[in-house]
Amino acid sequence: MDPVAKIKETIATYAAQSVEQRRGWFSPAAAAYAATRPRYPQQLVEAVVARAGLTATSTILEVGCGPGTATVSFAELGCGIVAIEPNPDFCLLAQEACQRFPNVEVVTTSLEEWKPHQEQFDAVVAASSFHWIPPEIANPKAARALRQNGWLILLWNKELQPPVQTHEALRTIYRRHAPELDRPYEDAATVAGILAVLGQPLLESPLYQGAHESRCVVESRLTIDDYLTLLTTYSPFLALDPAVREALLAELRQALERLHGESVPLTYTSGYLMAQRRKAGEAIEELHLQQ
Repeated sequence: MDPVAKIKETIATYAAQSVEQRRGWFSPAAAAYAATRPRYPQQLVEAVVARAGLTATSTILEVGCGPGTATVSFAELGCGIVAIEPNPDFCLLAQEACQRFPNVEVVTTSLEEWKPHQEQFDAVVAASSFHWIPPEIANPKAARALRQNGWLILLWNKELQPPVQTHEALRTIYRRHAPELDRPYEDAATVAGILAVLGQPLLESPLYQGAHESRCVVESRLTIDDYLTLLTTYSPFLALDPAVREALLAELRQALERLHGESVPLTYTSGYLMAQRRKAGEAIEELHLQQ
């Protein structure tokens, strides 16, 4: 199955899960997630802030804040943030990460369960989280929370990839231990296709207008320990039998040490898609917001 078709299938699987099923999914990897997942590039955050006109007086709702990976970047504006997250382990980490920001409130709940005051926020931000929520719930509920002309902002950091030659060398190991994790190297066209799938529900929603998107490629480098820890935070690794995961990681370590020594060069694509809530009074918006 090609990567774009695979992401469609994966998103449908995520969205079909109950809140309870999703609530504890990342708990086994919460600390590793906070330690190794990259923050969103400052240039991307600044572009989003400028386009949305966010300032220290703005109010933001963050949906699925995780351990605060993106929260801190927006909190540095000095604005008020309500960050909701269903996973209690993530909430503790987010509270710790945001200790120096008194205007940030972390709430242990899901978007489905949360009952906002309508038209309260200048922006709703979701960093690598919106695809976990069925779009027929996520888009209208975000719109209800937004003030007129407020912005829904979706951010993504794609998975970090080693150089293509290294990626291909590791595929043999994946096929041996966990063939379901074997996949082709994601070139720029493939990444663009995956991000298009992730953003499609927003682009097709009649509740929003004036969509804008951008992305950039980020170069990074991690020690082999940190890279292997990072891998364990991705959902396909979390789904592995522990014995299979241990054997896979051990052989990946050997190969990476042989190919790169102590650290691994990596790249990933970071991107955003944002759109503005339609003005009140438009018939199609009224129809959806009343549902």
